[in-house]
Amino acid sequence: MRKLAAALATAGALLAAGPAVAAHVELLGRSVDGRPIRAIEVGDPSGTRLLVVGCIHGNEPAGIAVTQRLAGMSPRGIDLWIVPVLNPDGRAANTRANAHGVDLNRNFPIRWRRMGGVYESGPHPLSEPEARIAHRLILRLQPHVTIWFHQHLDLIWASGGDRRLERRFASISGLPYHPLPELPGSAITWQNNALPGTTAFAAELPAGWPDAAHIARYVRAVLAMG
Repeated sequence: MRKLAAALATAGALLAAGPAVAAHVELLGRSVDGRPIRAIEVGDPSGTRLLVVGCIHGNEPAGIAVTQRLAGMSPRGIDLWIVPVLNPDGRAANTRANAHGVDLNRNFPIRWRRMGGVYESGPHPLSEPEARIAHRLILRLQPHVTIWFHQHLDLIWASGGDRRLERRFASISGLPYHPLPELPGSAITWQNNALPGTTAFAAELPAGWPDAAHIARYVRAVLAMG
């Protein structure tokens, strides 16, 4: 309990931190239907680099609320990169897949295999512009920790990263911690294998749009990763 209290206090101090540098917004590319995909960098460019992806499945938008709150901050000691929506076509259509009907989280170049239905993996790894955009950004940034927000399993899906960090996020966020199998062609599986020493995991939020108290708790958990 003392460790958790200390982590919450540290995160609270970061939340209260004043501006360090102005936010930097970068156009990363465009979706299948031409919608822009942007990244926002806030905080300290010399700090620990974190990446947060709010929405990779268009019908799982709750993480966008967390990224909106993070984008208005400037935490000290953290170089925070935020991609609010990686799948803007899916978000516009309220579908899991992109405009080609591909599940972007089965389109990455690790243990990829041809899949159909709800987990349609595309004709080959990185066939989709949205997956290529994320792939390029992650290789360029090589973030220490990457958090991919999903729904609606209400848990931390830990599959290959640093379990101490994953457990810390779970404790602060209030989401149950579950070590679960790696998934074929997933962004997280690819990151944890391609970038040793870094950690990527999924924060599976509950169904629905989070209220202010839950958003604040998820934000504290993100900042504690720094």
